[in-house]
Amino acid sequence: MADDLLVDVLHAARDHGPAPALTGAGGRTLTYRELSGKVLATAHRLRERGFAPGTRMLFSVRPGPDAIVLALGAVAAGGTVVFVDPGVGPELFARRLDLAGPGWAAAESLLYAASAPGPLRALARRRGVLLPDYAALPVRHIRSGPWLPGVPWRAVSTRALSRPVPDAPLPEPAPDQDAVVVFTSGTTAAPKAVVHTRGSLGAALRVLATRCALGPDARVHTDQMMLGLPALVAGAHWTMPPCGFAPSADPAALAAGLDGATHTFLVPADLAVILDSGVALPGSLRQVLLGSAPVLPPLVRRAQRALPGVEFLAVYGMTEILPVAIATGDEKVRHGGDLLGRPLPGVSARVAEDGELLVSGANMCRGYLGEPPMTEHATGDLVRLEDGRLVLTGRKKDMIIRGSTNVYPGLHEPAVAGLPGVASAVLVGVPDEIGDERIVLVLTALPGTGPGLADRVRAALPGLIDASALPDEVTVVDELPVSGRLRKVDRAALRARFTR
Repeated sequence: MADDLLVDVLHAARDHGPAPALTGAGGRTLTYRELSGKVLATAHRLRERGFAPGTRMLFSVRPGPDAIVLALGAVAAGGTVVFVDPGVGPELFARRLDLAGPGWAAAESLLYAASAPGPLRALARRRGVLLPDYAALPVRHIRSGPWLPGVPWRAVSTRALSRPVPDAPLPEPAPDQDAVVVFTSGTTAAPKAVVHTRGSLGAALRVLATRCALGPDARVHTDQMMLGLPALVAGAHWTMPPCGFAPSADPAALAAGLDGATHTFLVPADLAVILDSGVALPGSLRQVLLGSAPVLPPLVRRAQRALPGVEFLAVYGMTEILPVAIATGDEKVRHGGDLLGRPLPGVSARVAEDGELLVSGANMCRGYLGEPPMTEHATGDLVRLEDGRLVLTGRKKDMIIRGSTNVYPGLHEPAVAGLPGVASAVLVGVPDEIGDERIVLVLTALPGTGPGLADRVRAALPGLIDASALPDEVTVVDELPVSGRLRKVDRAALRARFTR
């Protein structure tokens, strides 16, 4: 295999043609041969319609066979897929749009309908979701799903793009081609977007494969591309849960979906709820990958008791470079602290003088969109080395982790503090026993501010900051605790105050 995501997937399709490759939540299955044919046909038809190499495509399509075919087809046509959340608020969406400079957009038909002026958009607004008018974007449009009012008349359907094309050519290896752009938490004024190439993504899959045992006899049940794409490269069968499915909301449905699966990915908070529910997970599971939040030994012990035949792997990484290290459940339990594990093959890691972890490798992104190429990534995590193993000791920038989302308080607090009546604003994460964090927004009021400040701020937040950073609780205090000669806000004291 080459370190090229697209080439790796298409080579697997050649080798495993009649085998099932991808099954969506509705039960629709594509074989490897069908997947390859649809990807190549999509690339061919996109080029026929003027989709040129280097074109960026805004992408808001739910995980499923059509989404995977379209994303891989766009990359095969020489383009870059820009994953974007239209619910981040109009101003931030507009800034991200300016940074990305897309020529095309792909979205669900329902999203087009809900974002067009009318009752559906008004309903979304009443629920706190402020959608841009997708159909009005000055780009070429692709719809996923049936035509609905609000979908541009000239929007081409994903199914039309993927109709078979005889003898569609295989793309040449192009590891340096930009493949995906993923926005990270950023301010409205300065959004940040990570750019991965076909080569960096291919290298990421190869690095993960050194620790995650996948093969043609595996069935991987997940909506995470981090695990789904390696499944396709390995000739395994990738099955998907319903879009937006939260395992913690319906553990029994999760267990049913996992029936026959050998691998899956869970965030610690979901695993904890599943264990609390007492629902039995299937005995077919071999490996469960855990990540996107701290994986603490008490949770691992419980999971090992419930599933003694399963290997648990705690994956450490970030959007800029994934994975960096993996610790087994046994290693986690034996160590007792927040062990990250040894850097994986091909990943270089060093600890700066202030304790911050700096990493690099072939699986690292090209850099941030519009910025110089990256040679090393400063993770913001503080670590120490123990016999070549990384142990997490803290977070340099007070990052909050809720579910699978990283929230950086310093990116959002200035905007909140600028609201009428607000003197100061601090976001703190209050951890629970499994390492997940509840976000509390703590405010102080300007003199003369009347009652109801917390309610007014809460109502203003959806249009001001990332949806991922919206707090679970908004409260007003008389003064904030401070510490040190410079009298900085004592976040530890605030966390302790709001810990239940």
